[in-house]
Amino acid sequence: MARKITDACVSCGTCVNICPVKAIVDGDSHYEIEADKCVDCGACEAACPTKAIEAE
Repeated sequence: MARKITDACVSCGTCVNICPVKAIVDGDSHYEIEADKCVDCGACEAACPTKAIEAE
């Protein structure tokens, strides 16, 4: 199951730099995770300074 990025995202880029499969992309108001690319490793969630990433 993929992760999702909530509105708590401040678009700092930490998750983008740590994602091993490059599943995080620019969205309309904050970064988004492409569910078909996400391997649910949890690296982005662990690295997010605002705790904006969670399991769906």
